[in-house]
Amino acid sequence: MGCQKIDPSLHAPGTSSHMKADSTSQPNIILIVADDVGYELLTCNGGESYETPHLDAMANAGVRYANCHGTPDCSPSRFMLLTGKYNFRNYKQWGVMDTSNRTIGNMFRDAGYSTCFVGKWQLDGFEPSIHALGFDKYSVWQPSQEDSAGSRYKSPHIYENGAYLPDSVTLNKYADDWFTDYLSHFRDTVRKPYFIIYSMSLCHGPFSPTPDDTKFAIWTPDKRGDPKYFPSMVKYMDKKVGQIIDSTDENTVVIFAGDNGSPQEITSIWNGDTVVGAKNSLTIFATHVPLILYRKGYPARVDSSLVDFTDFMPTLASISNIPLPINYGILDGTPFYPTSTREWVYCYFEPRPYLDAQATWVHNKVYKRYGADSLLGPQKNKLYNIALDPYEQHILGQKKQTPEEHAIDSTFKKILKSMHN
Repeated sequence: MGCQKIDPSLHAPGTSSHMKADSTSQPNIILIVADDVGYELLTCNGGESYETPHLDAMANAGVRYANCHGTPDCSPSRFMLLTGKYNFRNYKQWGVMDTSNRTIGNMFRDAGYSTCFVGKWQLDGFEPSIHALGFDKYSVWQPSQEDSAGSRYKSPHIYENGAYLPDSVTLNKYADDWFTDYLSHFRDTVRKPYFIIYSMSLCHGPFSPTPDDTKFAIWTPDKRGDPKYFPSMVKYMDKKVGQIIDSTDENTVVIFAGDNGSPQEITSIWNGDTVVGAKNSLTIFATHVPLILYRKGYPARVDSSLVDFTDFMPTLASISNIPLPINYGILDGTPFYPTSTREWVYCYFEPRPYLDAQATWVHNKVYKRYGADSLLGPQKNKLYNIALDPYEQHILGQKKQTPEEHAIDSTFKKILKSMHN
């Protein structure tokens, strides 16, 4: 496949820390984050169990990344993505982001972009936090950890303009329909350029019928979910992305990513193999997620570079021609567009910080090494060949290591040791 022709306006770095966005030269950005969608679900990635024609078309007209990694759970992944920092720097409580953090939203708003957040917020703080963390307009589910959240799908509990919408307004509506309608209205009426994060409800549990299912009309949100609806949810997620893609213009970059591995209740076929969802586990299937970057008029390209979630902030700054902030503290990412120079991925995973249990690891495309952490069992201080052994069943002890593997193991040890220093 030939090299992609690069438009300089997509990636030229900013030159002034006070530079404001210019709507004639800087793209609009829509960042879509799907919930509990692992790499193996998309057909364009080798998935064989679900229908994702719109995402496949998006990949065929843009850049499909084959090696993007988050963390095994949603909240720590989203902290990484939003702040460009590994979790040991700022992740103190599940689902609660202190407003002292600066996010991608702050970066774009400070550069003159109009900003909007739609979908699952789950960062606490209601409207004051949403505004403080960089977003002017919003329509969200779970604005605070203090409430019971309510339904995330049918008859959703939605918060806008400092208050929850009346139940009568959202009765029998579907959350992702509501959010995409809000996104479209914002996009079509706001001052350009704009930055939107669409944090999808799909495809997190409870697994339930979508409006395209006959059972949707009689479904009640308090019913227990059933994994049999998961394929329909993936299809509806794909449909929503397709609607966004179809209505964007040449000056809009759309990025789609999953946040962590697929739910453990879900079994899928990927490249002929059976893959059990690995969310909240430690194997590569827990962190490997889809990532597609699309702009109309660009040819297909598959990029096998390593990417992690700290890379979104510098990438979005680069493609938008705005300066990467110098007053946000240490930033850990490196741009993945036009391609990444990253040689390894690091993860600090502490799903519930109050438990003081974490796991750390570093990996490249072939090898993965764990640190010495309280959340780890037999993996502690161990090296694996994840290319040949993705389920990590065979430890590469020092006596089994080739000279090359020993050198890689030593390098990974140094990386792990240096991270907190």
